[in-house]
Amino acid sequence: MKTQVVRKAMRSLSAATMLAAVLGLCSVTGMATDKKPPSPPPAPKAPPPRPSSAPHPMSSGGSHTTPTTSSHPMTTTGSHGPTTGTMTHGPTTTGTHGPTTTTTTTRGPITTTGAHGPTTGGATNMNTGGGGTTTHGPTTGTHGPTTGGATNMNTRGGGTTTHGPTTGTHTVTGVSPNATGVHPSAGTSTGLHPGMSPGAGVHPATGIGAGTHGPAASHTVFNRPAPVGSNEHITRTGSAVRMRPNGHVSDIHDVHRGIDVHHNLSGGRRVIVDRPDHTRVFVERGRPGYVQRGYSYHGHDFGRRTYYYHGHEYHRYYRGYGYHGVFLNVYSPGYYYRPAFYGWAYNPWAAPISFGWGWGGNPWYGHFGYYFQPYPVYPSAAFWLTDYLISQDLQAAYAAHQEAGEADGTAPPPAQDASSSQQPVLTPEIKQMIADEVKNQLALENQEAQQNAQQQDPDPGSSGIARLLSDGRPHVFVAGGNLDVMDVNGQECVVSDGDTLQLREAPPSDATSANLVVLSSKGKPECQISLTVQVQLTDLQEMQNHMRETIDQGLKDLQDKQGTGGLPAVPPSAAAPPAEAQYASAAPPPETNVSAELQQQDQQSQQAEKEVTAEPAQDANDPGAASAAPDAGAQPADAAAPEPDVAAAATPPATAAVELGQTIDQVRAALGAPARIANLGPKVVFYYNDKKVTFIDGKVTEVR
Repeated sequence: MKTQVVRKAMRSLSAATMLAAVLGLCSVTGMATDKKPPSPPPAPKAPPPRPSSAPHPMSSGGSHTTPTTSSHPMTTTGSHGPTTGTMTHGPTTTGTHGPTTTTTTTRGPITTTGAHGPTTGGATNMNTGGGGTTTHGPTTGTHGPTTGGATNMNTRGGGTTTHGPTTGTHTVTGVSPNATGVHPSAGTSTGLHPGMSPGAGVHPATGIGAGTHGPAASHTVFNRPAPVGSNEHITRTGSAVRMRPNGHVSDIHDVHRGIDVHHNLSGGRRVIVDRPDHTRVFVERGRPGYVQRGYSYHGHDFGRRTYYYHGHEYHRYYRGYGYHGVFLNVYSPGYYYRPAFYGWAYNPWAAPISFGWGWGGNPWYGHFGYYFQPYPVYPSAAFWLTDYLISQDLQAAYAAHQEAGEADGTAPPPAQDASSSQQPVLTPEIKQMIADEVKNQLALENQEAQQNAQQQDPDPGSSGIARLLSDGRPHVFVAGGNLDVMDVNGQECVVSDGDTLQLREAPPSDATSANLVVLSSKGKPECQISLTVQVQLTDLQEMQNHMRETIDQGLKDLQDKQGTGGLPAVPPSAAAPPAEAQYASAAPPPETNVSAELQQQDQQSQQAEKEVTAEPAQDANDPGAASAAPDAGAQPADAAAPEPDVAAAATPPATAAVELGQTIDQVRAALGAPARIANLGPKVVFYYNDKKVTFIDGKVTEVR
C-alpha cells in the first residue's frame, strides 16, 4: 500500500515538474520576444548624387539617360505600416514621419496582439486645393483613438481618404479645418497659412517645442518665443501687444484684421497679413514684399509669390510641407536647366579663371570690406556662386540700411600694425563651407530637373530642411534678411543678410526650432560670433529657400555670360534654355497691381498698430498691467519688479482649477488667455483677473 502511494506521489511530482518546465520555457521565450530590440531607424538620408561632368544624352533633347529618383522620397501611402503582432504599442506622436529613403512606410511592421495606444497625427493629406489620396494600412487588433490619423485636410473639395481593412476597434478622430486655417491640437502638420510662410518666419504654426534646448518659452498669441524680460497683454477686443524690456513695442497682433507687425532690433518693420482666403501679404520697408496665393497641383499644395521691389516684379514657387508640426514652404524652382549645365556648374572647370565683378566703385563694397573679399580665382562655378550669393546679400543689407534706416553692423577696429593685412570676418574656411552647400544644392537641383523631365513633382522632404536636419552632417545657412533670434538664455540678438550660421546637431523630433552657432556677423547689434541661437524651423527653411533662389539667379547669369569675361564656355549640350517646371505652368494667373496692394496693406497696418496700442488691456484695473500706450522709458520686467495687485476686471474671473505641475498649454486650456504675461527667463507669470499663475521651466509652481 505504501509502495503504491509513493509511486502515485512520484508520478504527480514528475507531471508538476514537467508542467513547470514547459511554462518556464514559454516564459523565457516570451521574454525573449518582448526584449527583442526594435528595428533600427532608417539610415541617414544620403545627399543627391553628383551631376556627371559629361552627361550621356537622352533620346529626347540631350538630358541624362539614367533616371534619378529622389534620394529621400516621401511616404505617401500611410503614416505607419501594417500592425499585426504581439506587444502593446504606446502613444505615437506625429505618425507622418516625413521623408524616408527607400521604404514605403515610415515605421516598419510592428507585431502586436495587445491594444494599440493612441496615435496622434497619422497619415495626413494637407490638401487645400483639391485632389490627392491618403491611405492607412491594415490594422489587426484593438486600435486606440487616432487623433488626426489619416485625415484629408482638403478645404476645397476633391481627394479621398482611405483606411485599409481594420480588424477590431479602430476609432478615428479627424481634424476639421476652419475658415482661416487648421490648428489641430495634435502633432500633425497643420494647414496654417497653406503655402504661406513669412519671409522671416514671424508667424509659424507653433512656438518652441518641448525638445528645444533653450529656456522654456510661453505659447502666446504671437506663436514665437518671447525674450527674457518682455511683457505682453491682451486687449479687451482680443488683440495683443508685446513689449521689450526697454518698453519699446516689438509685436502687434490685430485679431480683427489678421495683421501682425514686428519691429526688429535693427529698426526694421515687417508686416504680415493673413486673409480668410489663405492669401498672405508680406511687407517690409526697404526690402522686397510679396503677395502669395496657394493652388493645387497633382493633389499637392503649391504657392506662387509675386514679389515687388524697386519697380521690378518677379515670381517664385513653393511647395507646402508639414514637418515637426509646422507648415513649411519649400522653394521649388520655376524652371530647370539640362543636366549637362548642372554638371558644368558642379564639376571643376578645366583651369581656374579670374573674373572682374566691377564692384570697386560701389558703396556697399567699401562699406563691407572688413567682412567680405571675393576669391582671386575660381576653380569651379560653386566658388563663383558663393561670391555671387554673399555679394547679393550685402547689397540688399546696404540698401535696407539706407532706405529703411536699419541699424548697421559695427566694423572691428583696424589692425594696430598698418603693414599687416586684416583677414575679413567671412574667412576662407567659412566660405569653403558655403561653397560645399552650394554644390549640394546644385546636385539637388540636377536631380529635380530630371524628375521634372519625367513629369514628377519634387519631394519637399528632400528639397527642404527635413533632409538637412536628418542626414547626420553639419550644414551652413546664410541669412537672407534681418531676423531676430534668441540665444539659449532667452536674450535677443539679430542676424542679417550675409551672416552665416551652422547647424551642428539635429533638433529633437518634437522641436519647432533648431540651435545654430553663429559663424560670422557684422558686429553689434548683431549676434556675437560663436553664440548659439535658436532659429525657428520656418525661418531656417526660408534661409535655405533664399540660398536656392539666389543660386538660381546666379546660374542664369552664368549661362548668359558663359564664354565672356573670363568665364569658360559651356558645352553645346548645356547651352539649351531652361525648361519651365510643370507646377509653374499650372499656376493661376499672377497678381495684378502688386505695388498698390503692398502699399495699401502697409498703410492699414500703421492704422492697426495705432488702434491696438491704444486699446486698454483686458484687465484695465490692474495697476501692474502694461500701459495702453507703451512708454519707451518703461523699466524692464525682472524678478525684482513689484507684483501687481490684481483686482476685479472687465473679463469674468478664471474659476477652473489649476494644479501644480501643469504645463502652460494645460493652464491656457483651463483658464484661457491671460490678461498679461511676464517673461522672466525660466520663470513665466500669467496674470488673470482673479489669480496669478507662476511657471518655472514650463510647469506650474505657484497659484495665487
